Amino acid sequence: MIDEERLVDIELKLTHQEDTVDALNKIVYEQQKKIDELEKLLTTLARQVKDTANSVGEQRSIENERPPHY
Repeated sequence: MIDEERLVDIELKLTHQEDTVDALNKIVYEQQKKIDELEKLLTTLARQVKDTANSVGEQRSIENERPPHY
């Protein structure tokens, strides 16, 4: 009887571990989706910052030019 109780205990522990692994897998999957979204957003924002910096740089070079009548 003791061997049977040990087997049942081991099976219960295994079941709990499987449930935990499944839950953790779901969490990791959701986190990876969020990471992918954030990487896309970061790429978009970096491109916008670069474009804005280029635009400002062009405007400054135009502002620093002397008018043709000088």
